[in-house]
Amino acid sequence: MSELLTALALIFVVAGALLIVANHFSLPTVPFLLLAGLIAGPFIDPALLLELAQWGIAFLVFVFGVHLDLRSIGTLVREAEVVAGIGLLVVGVLGFAVGIALGYDELNALYFSITAALSSTIVGAGLLQEEIRENLVYGRLAQSIHFVQDLVAIVLVLMLSADAFTPDAISAGLGYGVMFLAVAYVINAHLFTPVSRLADGSQELLMIGSISILIAFLAAAELAGISIVVGAFAAGLAIERDFTRNLGMLNGIESIKDFFVAVFFVTIGALVLIETPDLTVLATAGMLILITALVKPAVTLATILWEGYESRTATLTSVSLDQVSEFALIIAIEAFVIGLMAPELFQAVILAAAVTMVTATYTRRHDDRIHDLVLRVGFRSPHVKTDERSRVDETLSGHVVIVGYGRQARRLVETVEAGSVPYVVIENDPGMLSPLQRNCRNFVFGDAMSEYTWEKARVSEASLVVSTASQPRLSERVLSLEADADVILRARTVGEASALVERGALYVNVPDLLAADSLLDHVREVTEEPAARERLRRRHLDELLEFDRMGFASMSEEIKR
Repeated sequence: MSELLTALALIFVVAGALLIVANHFSLPTVPFLLLAGLIAGPFIDPALLLELAQWGIAFLVFVFGVHLDLRSIGTLVREAEVVAGIGLLVVGVLGFAVGIALGYDELNALYFSITAALSSTIVGAGLLQEEIRENLVYGRLAQSIHFVQDLVAIVLVLMLSADAFTPDAISAGLGYGVMFLAVAYVINAHLFTPVSRLADGSQELLMIGSISILIAFLAAAELAGISIVVGAFAAGLAIERDFTRNLGMLNGIESIKDFFVAVFFVTIGALVLIETPDLTVLATAGMLILITALVKPAVTLATILWEGYESRTATLTSVSLDQVSEFALIIAIEAFVIGLMAPELFQAVILAAAVTMVTATYTRRHDDRIHDLVLRVGFRSPHVKTDERSRVDETLSGHVVIVGYGRQARRLVETVEAGSVPYVVIENDPGMLSPLQRNCRNFVFGDAMSEYTWEKARVSEASLVVSTASQPRLSERVLSLEADADVILRARTVGEASALVERGALYVNVPDLLAADSLLDHVREVTEEPAARERLRRRHLDELLEFDRMGFASMSEEIKR
């Protein structure tokens, strides 16, 4: 225990000092956490590092399971299955062949193949949290692909974590996995809500109950002889993701996650130098990095374009898959501990994971430049999805282009329809496609950052563009349009709004300012007319339920904002 506490103290002292530097210069934190591991690693026992890495991965997978929104994933599950399936097959076969060519036996070549094929949900989807919250199609598509890959990874963990590769051992592992997921479903669907009612709104009790569920699943996984990561994932699925009742609990889990994020990345950095890499390790790691960071995104890009999506959507989705998966790491750690993985391959896997997790943070920052490169190389959008899912009158002129179809945009549509003003709605959230088809005369289902989407919306003939999304890059894109239309935008802060007005916006909506005005109106209403209190309460509850139904409360950060 004293060694564990000493190791954690060293990890956080070094990581804290480096994160201060990262924060001061507004740099990505992942490289600095990995650097902290390189510094602290030589002073920590390697066996303890392996154990810390396993627990760090397990808790992060638990948090991923908690925040998994199956409803949003379900809207793109077919495309995700196709893209993930082709990617796993192509990259997996290529990885196996490269592993054999590097001189590894069939089992180690399989480990090499798995490492190359699987992508990190923690890093990849984590870098797209804002896009997922905003329901952007490439954020949702990336999340769905990661989910499909994670299901495949769990099956692989169950099969490969057995000490012996016999049909009985593999069948037992898969059976336990199915049983764990079934128990998680029962808890989520039938037990968690009654328990939360018994807690009588106490977020502390819900938090303790959630951690208890996690510990119970981890203990059951240990007893069943399967990976604790499977138990952690099932425990996450067992937690009810209800932000209206469980916000405090979910925020508490999110806070604990930050602790394990640091542990995970620092231990990965420390494991890089568990032994000095030789030429074989460097060659193996180099091939893993090449396949993971270049080949895998290229295969994903080509598949998504083949599915009919825009080139920007395809590029930004594929960029989110250019790193080694935490599931691949847990498979490697468990195989190394029981002596099934070659030491040099284990070192190469850890090194490739560290490198690709660093490079992923920078490719994410420069994804638009990567998209420009993709266009120059010759990958062009077929526009099939946009054409199939859009409906626009070819004679429209003098119309209003409304970006987004959330609650505010729906009211705008009602307003312009009441005034017989022609309009086009631009939206790319798959969950909004059916409401668009039912309620809107003209709409374009496409990426608002894409030139073709604006051409489809006939923006050159429009009189007004109204964006209901508060994304700075989207606002800049709208202002850069070559059109004579006036522009109304949305911003999160007064400073952003001032800058956008100076850039040429006609008006910028700042929700906090409008919310303050609305609050004053509500206070005035209930003080002047006491009977209005119950009416206000019912109206507000209806609004909150509508927000929840439409996905505005999809993440705790969105509610806090």
